[in-house]
Amino acid sequence: MGSERRERMKALGARLRGLRAEAGLTGAMLAQRAGVGQPTVSKVETGRMVPSLDVLDRLSRALDLDESTARDVRDLLAAVAAAEGSGPSAGDATGVGAAVDEEMRSARLVRSFQCVVLPALLQSAEYARHVFESAPHPTPEAVGRAVAARVERQSVLYEPGRESVFVLTEAVLRTWPGTPALMLAQLDRLLAVESLSTVRLGVIPWRRPVPVLPRHGFTLCDQRAVVVETFDGERVSDDSAELAVFEETFARFEQAAVFGDEVRELLLRVMKEFRGLGDNLTR
Repeated sequence: MGSERRERMKALGARLRGLRAEAGLTGAMLAQRAGVGQPTVSKVETGRMVPSLDVLDRLSRALDLDESTARDVRDLLAAVAAAEGSGPSAGDATGVGAAVDEEMRSARLVRSFQCVVLPALLQSAEYARHVFESAPHPTPEAVGRAVAARVERQSVLYEPGRESVFVLTEAVLRTWPGTPALMLAQLDRLLAVESLSTVRLGVIPWRRPVPVLPRHGFTLCDQRAVVVETFDGERVSDDSAELAVFEETFARFEQAAVFGDEVRELLLRVMKEFRGLGDNLTR
C-alpha cells in the first residue's frame, strides 16, 4: 500500500474518531447505532480499513452529521480512492469479497446463495487464499493479511442470536481450486459448520432442476440490504423493490435444496470422490 494512501486512510479515521468523541459515543455505541461490527469501527478509525460508501453513510447517520460534515467525510473517502495505488487489493480486504464480509459482519440474519464459489463465511483458510490470489496484483503479504481477516470474521457463525442460511448448488462443491486435499479439508469444514445450531446449510443436488437459472451469487443481510456479486466486483443495494425480488428468489432456491442428513450424505459422497481423484493424481 502506498504511503500517500496510508496517510489518507489515517486522516479519514482520525476525522471519524474526532466526530465520535464530539458526539459522546464509544466505539461500541457507534457500531450498534450504525449496524456494523465494533472491529469495523476500530479498524476504520485507526486507518487500517477503508470503509465502503455504504458503511461510511451508516456511520455518518449514526453520528447525526449535518450534510456539510457528511460531505466532508465522503470527500476524505474519495481522496483515499484517488491516492496512487488505491485500486482494490487483497491487503486491505477492499477487493474480493469485501462488501460481503462487511455486510455479513453486521447482520443478525444472513441468507446467501452461491452457484460457483463458497460463501466467504464458509471458506477454509487455504480456499480463501486462492480467492484472494485471484484478485488483481496480489502479493504474498497482502494475501496473508486478507486471509487472516476473513477467518477472523467467521467467528460470527458461533455468536448466539445470529442465524446464517447458506444455499449452494452442487457445482460449488465440485468447482475446486488447488488440490483434492484442499477440497477434502474444505468439505470437512462444511460438515462441522453444518452441525452448528446457528447455521442452516442447504445444497441443490445436480439431480434436481434449479427453479431459477443462476447467473451469480448474492447475499441478503437482514431485510435491509443485498450484496450482488459479479465477475469483477460487488454492489450493495437497499432498494426495496430489488430486495423483494432477491427475497423471493432465495426462497425458491431454499425450497429446492436439501438439508440435514441429505446434505451430510452428499458431502460425504463428494469427499469420497475427491479422495479417489487425489489417489489418481498421485499414481
